[in-house]
Amino acid sequence: MYSQEQMLQTIQEKNVEFLRLQFTDISGIVKNVAIPASQMGKALKSGISFDGSSIEGFARIQESDMVLRPDLSTFCILPWRSKDGSNEARLICDVHLPNGSPFEGDPRHVLRRQLAAAKEMGYKMNVGPELEFFLFEKQNGGSATTPHDFGGYFDLGPVDLAEDVRREIVRALTQMDFTIEASHHEVARGQHEIDFVYDDALKNADKVVTFKYVTKTIAMREGLRATFMPKPIYGAAGTGMHANISLFRGEENAFYDPGGANNISDLARFFVGGLIEHACAITAIANPLINSYKRLVSGFEAPVYITWSGPNRSSLIRIPAGRGLSTRLEFRSPDPTCNPYLTFAVILAAGLDGIKRGIDPGEAVDLNVYHLSPAERKAMGIRTLPANLKEALDYLEQDKVIRGALGEHVFENIMRLGLSEWDAYNTFVHSWEVERYINIF
Repeated sequence: MYSQEQMLQTIQEKNVEFLRLQFTDISGIVKNVAIPASQMGKALKSGISFDGSSIEGFARIQESDMVLRPDLSTFCILPWRSKDGSNEARLICDVHLPNGSPFEGDPRHVLRRQLAAAKEMGYKMNVGPELEFFLFEKQNGGSATTPHDFGGYFDLGPVDLAEDVRREIVRALTQMDFTIEASHHEVARGQHEIDFVYDDALKNADKVVTFKYVTKTIAMREGLRATFMPKPIYGAAGTGMHANISLFRGEENAFYDPGGANNISDLARFFVGGLIEHACAITAIANPLINSYKRLVSGFEAPVYITWSGPNRSSLIRIPAGRGLSTRLEFRSPDPTCNPYLTFAVILAAGLDGIKRGIDPGEAVDLNVYHLSPAERKAMGIRTLPANLKEALDYLEQDKVIRGALGEHVFENIMRLGLSEWDAYNTFVHSWEVERYINIF
């Protein structure tokens, strides 16, 4: 982590002319204000004021004044130069009110608050997100979905034409202090995945928003379009953001118990129980778009049924093989359009609720749930994730734990935005309807 003096020295040595002060709105969209390097001292001392009423889900016009306070630990030089050859740097900011208190609608603050609740119980949450994305031909900035390559899972060149683009993305991320574990072609044509290391939940939420920003920028510079849309192509695999999660108690992985069944602790089971109980409400946050629910269907390895297991990839939650410090659970429903700060916060809130109440997740389901009949699933008490955004929002509205984790300000705006999106979708006449009905009726 840079000290203030080290950062100011680096800005001078690296010929940094502008700094981008970044934050995210409730939808997880990255916003920023660029300031000259000469104003950095002021930004660190008193923050940079902005109009919060212009940011979706932040504030009403009569209470619009907000202040950006840079987090020094997020300082880095951007891995590309301006047209004039100068460098730019970025800092991720916390949003405050003019009186100095944190703004309750800042997604970063929502996660900080939940991490503090875990700390009071003696735990630290680590997360390892796995982000998938598509690379499409740019086609004059239109919305066509022509894949850039014809590769499949783990293919390599010349079938995987995007090897060089992925390499540039990895190189850029590495320059921004990411430690990359792997990059590879995914199942669908034009689909890719880059994984970075497991770390503190707040650090990796910051890295998720940075990852998306860098990936889109590098793709654009290569004449392509990167998208994290959950289901851009009908009949192809969707785009997920599986979240690998563990709790640590000091240096000890609290999910590991060498004497427990499957070598996992009761605490891990209770955490899973909390996720299962609150899964439907979490879905409104982890899968926030109309399109998100086109991915959560059978047949494409995306979760549909609320079960947990060992290696079984038809379950919502699985426990990968690693043990000891590597013991973790994988929560498979989120997609990369979610706001990672809010998603990690509600996952943690659900898990902590499971620990507090000792929620038993039931028996692991180590068979292919997709192949069970509806009657078999009913007999086993297996529920399904919400089928659409409206259903997920209804569950969110009734879930006091997840609402409490978000805070009423964020909850109310999530509901407002989601219901508005649902109404717009339901009243729009889609081309599928016209093609299906116009010549028949």
